[in-house]
Amino acid sequence: MEGIHGGDVYRNRVKIDFSVNINPLGMPEDVEAALHEAVKNCSRYPDITARRLKKAVSGMLDVPEQFLLFGNGASELFLAAVHAIRPEKTVILVPSFYGYEYAAGAVDGEILYYETREEEGFCPREDLFSLLTEDVGLLFLANPNNPTGKVIPGDMLKALCIHCRDRGIVILLDECFIEFCSGDVSMLGDIGAFDNLILVRAFTKSFSIPGVRLGYLVCSNRQLLGKLQRQLPEWNVSGFAQAAGAACAKQEEFLRKTAEYIRKERQFLADGLKQYGMTVFEGEANFLLVYSKQDWYADLLKRGILIRDCENFRGLSKGFYRIAVKGRAENETLLKEMGEIYG
Repeated sequence: MEGIHGGDVYRNRVKIDFSVNINPLGMPEDVEAALHEAVKNCSRYPDITARRLKKAVSGMLDVPEQFLLFGNGASELFLAAVHAIRPEKTVILVPSFYGYEYAAGAVDGEILYYETREEEGFCPREDLFSLLTEDVGLLFLANPNNPTGKVIPGDMLKALCIHCRDRGIVILLDECFIEFCSGDVSMLGDIGAFDNLILVRAFTKSFSIPGVRLGYLVCSNRQLLGKLQRQLPEWNVSGFAQAAGAACAKQEEFLRKTAEYIRKERQFLADGLKQYGMTVFEGEANFLLVYSKQDWYADLLKRGILIRDCENFRGLSKGFYRIAVKGRAENETLLKEMGEIYG
């Protein structure tokens, strides 16, 4: 899996990492304090039911506790879903996060790729419905999508849920970047209406804790949840993750500030990148997909700045890059370095 994901600071000399998309506001103080406090309980097994975490997240989302299931990051939940459903065919929109393809490949079955087009803003079209036939078992979607940052309109998402429900297709909707978006674009409020919908989120990006590994899913289908649970090992959520997640669930004001901060910095960064001949595909997440004929990856890495080369994303080609939205000082440093290269 070398080169599949960003954040390879272990094999590169990196001063600023724009290749991973975590909250530039950093880890909330209460979350850091909860992690330090959790050290005292390392001699105990973590709560196998994650009761405190479940109660906290249930309150945060206003969903029943029995709708929730936690994992060692969202990636573990993707694999659990594939193993539980064992689809004959899986549909994946591209370009998108490699983790869907990695999970789908863990079982025998065919993977069908639906390619979104640059000229249409990397948004799915009506012909996606024709691909979703009765022999498809699972559809991976992301809202907003990674690496494009595009949000699927709510009316289309609901139409897809109905179409798939009528054909026995489960939708796994990745909302790991939803908390960076402005406005109500989530399907969380409709989770009780669709028993074929699995909504997946993670604490990784929003609270800057990728090393903790904590994700969760929301699903109203009790039978499906039982199958998913059976695919997860016991004690899969550590004591550190449970403590951090319970603290994260109380950070409503922090998330509000985050969404507003990202909105402003995303526009600042987009305007700056355009000055250097980049095509910017503006989305709703805490990163930007850009295109340029210049080899920015190599040029910036020489200066200790790491961006995500997207050439290995299925559906993209050489010249596409994903650049995280970071704090103002770091964004200004990136643009300054680019100016020196460009000049």
